[in-house]
Amino acid sequence: MSDMNNDNENEVETSKESFNDVKVGEHQDTTLGLSNVHHLEKLYDGWFLDYASYVILDRAVPYYEDGLKPVQRRILHSLFENHDGRYQKVATIVGRTMAYHPHGDASIGDALVGLGQKGLLIDTQGNWGNPLTGDRAAAPRYIEGRLTPFAVDVVFNGETTEWVPSYDGRSEEPVTLPVKFPLLLAQGVDGIAVGLSTSILPHNFRELCECSIAILRGKKFELYPDFFTGGIIDVSEYNDGQRGGRVRVRAKIEKVDNKTLAIREIPYGTTTSSLIDSIVKANDKGKIKIKHVDDNTSRDVEILIHLQAGTDPQVAMDALYAFTDCEKSLSPCTCVIVDKHPKFLGVSEILRMNTEHTVHLLQWELQNELKHLEDKWHMTSLEKIFIEKKVYQVIENAKSREEMVQLIDEGLKPYVKKMLRREVTEEEILKLAEIPIRRISRFDRKKADELLAELDAKIAENKFNQEHITDYTINHFKNILKKYGEGKERKSQIAEFGKVNAVHVAIANQKLYVNRKEGFLGTSMKKEEYLFDVSEYDDLIVFKADGSFKVVKVSDKDFVGKDIILVEKFKKDDDRHIYNVIHLDGKDGAYYIKRFNVGGVTRDKDYFMGKGKPGSKILYMSSNLNGEAEVVEVTLKPRPRTKLNFEVDFSTIEVKGRGAMGNIVTKYPVKSIKRLRKGVSTLGARVLYFDAPSGIISTQKKGDRIGEFGEKDKILIVKENGTARVHDMADPILIGTGIKYIHKYDPTQVFSILYFEGGNFNYMVKRFNLEGCPMTTEFSLISDHKDSQMIEFFATDDAKELMEYQVGREVQKEELDLTEVAEVKGYKALGSKFTAKKVKRASRISPPDTFDDGSEDDGAEDDGDNDLFK
Repeated sequence: MSDMNNDNENEVETSKESFNDVKVGEHQDTTLGLSNVHHLEKLYDGWFLDYASYVILDRAVPYYEDGLKPVQRRILHSLFENHDGRYQKVATIVGRTMAYHPHGDASIGDALVGLGQKGLLIDTQGNWGNPLTGDRAAAPRYIEGRLTPFAVDVVFNGETTEWVPSYDGRSEEPVTLPVKFPLLLAQGVDGIAVGLSTSILPHNFRELCECSIAILRGKKFELYPDFFTGGIIDVSEYNDGQRGGRVRVRAKIEKVDNKTLAIREIPYGTTTSSLIDSIVKANDKGKIKIKHVDDNTSRDVEILIHLQAGTDPQVAMDALYAFTDCEKSLSPCTCVIVDKHPKFLGVSEILRMNTEHTVHLLQWELQNELKHLEDKWHMTSLEKIFIEKKVYQVIENAKSREEMVQLIDEGLKPYVKKMLRREVTEEEILKLAEIPIRRISRFDRKKADELLAELDAKIAENKFNQEHITDYTINHFKNILKKYGEGKERKSQIAEFGKVNAVHVAIANQKLYVNRKEGFLGTSMKKEEYLFDVSEYDDLIVFKADGSFKVVKVSDKDFVGKDIILVEKFKKDDDRHIYNVIHLDGKDGAYYIKRFNVGGVTRDKDYFMGKGKPGSKILYMSSNLNGEAEVVEVTLKPRPRTKLNFEVDFSTIEVKGRGAMGNIVTKYPVKSIKRLRKGVSTLGARVLYFDAPSGIISTQKKGDRIGEFGEKDKILIVKENGTARVHDMADPILIGTGIKYIHKYDPTQVFSILYFEGGNFNYMVKRFNLEGCPMTTEFSLISDHKDSQMIEFFATDDAKELMEYQVGREVQKEELDLTEVAEVKGYKALGSKFTAKKVKRASRISPPDTFDDGSEDDGAEDDGDNDLFK
């Protein structure tokens, strides 16, 4: 033993010495005994490529044919091998799968739970966890599962499966399962391999069937993701699921009352726990203001967010989208294995390939079925001849097996060409010889003929289906839709929504201070002069006495330049914010007057009122949010034969860009400037636009034009849920989505509403005006019952309305005189009963055009307002 140990030690030492002699990258041949020592660089390259290929092909990326990773395929194969309709313990399923999978039970168990939670292929029993809350499944010994009828029907067929030996060679496993459905797109998949990853989002079961049918019919189709968590999705940048695309997902947030918001559906990729954590963190950082959050999630999601007093629910809702996981961005990357190679394809191309693969599998199944039918027809006909023609009697004369086969073959020959469709084999003759005497004695010719006729009909049907394989495949998808499509309707609502601008919803939770003389600005200088509250997303514009200005971000402490005269929040898109300035251009220069809008600037860059000459300074400056123009008095320093005082009216000065010098006021030294009279806006009424995706009303020319609004005008907003609100004039105004009507507020205007009253289960009509309605707070135009629902809203002064409404499946048209149905009352009135039958929809039919005699306009002034969503 000691000698052996010494030999081993010497061998190890020799190996170490040889290893030390070999350097990575050097090309030299070193031998140790009879073994060749390979260069490490070459070994590394080879091993790494093998490993990378293995991870890509056999672990992380799915095959397009069945949409499964190897571990998922092995789980399903193991389940099918032992499928008897009864539940199996998950621990048992995992153990059986390990016969095919070279990795441990943990990876198999996790993959099995993932398949079970998707609810498509595995019927689960017990606590399989909750993907909505993030709760884990119970231990494998406590939970059970079995294949769903859909999986048994669509996923497996041993005759159309290609097989390879398992990793240890003891059994066979499928290369891919013969899935006759676009399973890859239905379930979705995520995987990270070496040097690449895949992220395929799940799509709707029913829509996949419908789109596959459209492909087979040569029609166009659109396919977008659908998530089991529901929510609202913006697919405008989906890019067919390819790299570079994006899907934005939002939680579905409802307003319970003015103090409470409820989240009923969450974004895909989050759980209620992670979502609540993100809300609490945003609240702790001061980005949103909430009292507390209640999680009432069980089978369905319900997260109640209690707001602090005075918080606008719409602003709070948008702040949740801006600062928490209530809105997420998903980046798809559809990488799949095609012909043993990873490829990046769009979901439309993958669906086309899946559909073509389904056609191939169905053709293969029909061919196999035809072979079985023809074999059965052949054997039935052969058996009939064998018994009817009493060929079996020759068996008695046979002295050996070979002679028996020869005699039977000779007895069948007269009938083969007449009554059979192919030659008879020796194996078939042996099967005839094994027919028991009892069967021969009980042979029923009529039943045999009926069976042959039935087989002929099936053969003809099979051949017809093969000739019309496209129609056959269409019926296949229709059958899937009919058998398994119930309850699989779309859960995620598709809508386009703009990005929430954090500046619009951020809470000003920090105090801003300034040291004017030294030129410091920030939120941490608590001993200095307080200016106003800001948020971390605000931009600030700083004007200094030397006539320079710059835009900076909010910070703890920032040096912006000495002798600060004005600091304000800056909005680069606000073209109505006008600055009125009188400035000196250089030490001995002239005094200029100018009105300007700052516009777009570069942060932290110095800009100047004039040319930035030494000695320049600002003598007078005012900031005007709506382009007001005041009158000032300029007093000159005493000078012979010169008028010392004169007035300057800013309204006579044209508004120009920030770089303009302006008009000369005087060339003489100025002693002082003071304001005499406050001015009014010189810009006229504001033209407002509504950008539906972002839910913002502003002067920016984004979205639909609402009309012109003065400073004292108010804006009426009516939402699809039957609530309304009157907003004061502002820019911008955040009103959210689901808007039915926007217009200038007129308390005397008459409106009409058709709605379902949840208290008495009737459909009601009401006509009303908004005199006495709340200002700047939301109120309801229909009853407060939780089941009440607005069907249609009409903004009109006409007494008669021609309305088309649908009751059940019949469309009824009726001209309604609303003065008879309902009188004009206050907005709180319930209205009058219209019908108790279920109204599915209603719409206004425009009255016939009045006679046009070709005369000119009567001179009525158009106020430029538009009724949006009328």
